[in-house]
Amino acid sequence: MLRSALSSARLSLRSAPSPSKAFSTTSAWRTINSLHTFSEEEDLLRESVRRFAQDVVGPKVREMDENELMDSSVVKGLFEQGLMGIETSAEHGGAGSSFTSAIIAIEELAKVDPSVSVLCDVHNTLVNTVIRKYGTSNQKERWLPQLAESKLGSFCLSEPASGSDAFALQTRATRGGDNWIINGSKMWITNSYEADVFLIFANIDPSKGYKGITCFVATRDMGIQIAKKEQKLGIRASSTCTLNFDDLKVPTENVIGGEGLGYKIAIEILNEGRIGIAAQMVGLAQGAFDKAVPYTYERKQFGQPVGTFQGMAFQIAQAAIDLESARLLTYNAARRKEEGRSFTKEAAMAKYWASVVAQQVSGQAIEWAGGVGFTRETGIEKFWRDSKIGAIYEGTSNIQLQTISKFIQKEYS
Repeated sequence: MLRSALSSARLSLRSAPSPSKAFSTTSAWRTINSLHTFSEEEDLLRESVRRFAQDVVGPKVREMDENELMDSSVVKGLFEQGLMGIETSAEHGGAGSSFTSAIIAIEELAKVDPSVSVLCDVHNTLVNTVIRKYGTSNQKERWLPQLAESKLGSFCLSEPASGSDAFALQTRATRGGDNWIINGSKMWITNSYEADVFLIFANIDPSKGYKGITCFVATRDMGIQIAKKEQKLGIRASSTCTLNFDDLKVPTENVIGGEGLGYKIAIEILNEGRIGIAAQMVGLAQGAFDKAVPYTYERKQFGQPVGTFQGMAFQIAQAAIDLESARLLTYNAARRKEEGRSFTKEAAMAKYWASVVAQQVSGQAIEWAGGVGFTRETGIEKFWRDSKIGAIYEGTSNIQLQTISKFIQKEYS
């Protein structure tokens, strides 16, 4: 049997076209690009965001971190730069750019300040995307221009008793004439201290379980109460608050995607959002790397730059490899999403690995810089503090591994 198979294989090889004719003359092969190939628009966006991050955000990073408060001029600048409606159509006041463009912006901002990056990320990949994908024409016309031009958005899903188990949420909405009356609370809500527009997930029929969960859009002036602003280890300038809803009246026309479809919206949007968090972690790791590595070639001990000692040189090389692998996983997930292909597993892989790399590289960067790396003056220690959240929000690392393992089990069992 084996001999016969080998013989058949040899005959097939002899009769097949030569490799040069089979491949080199096929134009399709010449059009395949690397994951580092971007459109002219995407390259221009990267350079524009990089300049904004360095020139506008950079000088304010330490002050915002110390004060645990986002500078309003930074938020205003994000809107003025067109970075708060990246995928939103020009018709609705946005840039009409690709999903990868949003990922690039998030990555570049995180190289300077992950707090600003996550503000932009949540606004674009969660809030804008929900309304753009699930809103009616009237809802898009009403909300997207505001969100692209001046109003910050917040995504309100997590609760004290429903973190990873998001569908166990206890916030309720009951019908009251032309309004829905919402009662309950949310916890760990990003952007909530500065936001004007809130996407609130509440259950309209607990007897249906998660199929009663519905998404509502509300504004701060409707009576949303900001109960507590958390004091955090990292991303301190990014607000994280507890919200209370006490008979909050939301017009019936503010239901997004239809009654009872909030669970579907949450699942699909969080898959996209995880690519954004992966980009944030990649940018964070790169930011720490960029600050620490040059120092290792300036600082001399025993007559040579410390970065040229084999022990440290190999650490730097390994960090560069890990960074590149995390970046490629992130770009791959983003492109798959754009192409309309499945990307849930790839998003989980990117988010998991990027968060691991961010913690490793930012931690090593402190050590590479030695004593000065441990001080606040360099800003390297801030990247390490900021990195920890990557393993927690928008799905913990264990949730990502569980997601990946389910795909593997389905493929192989």
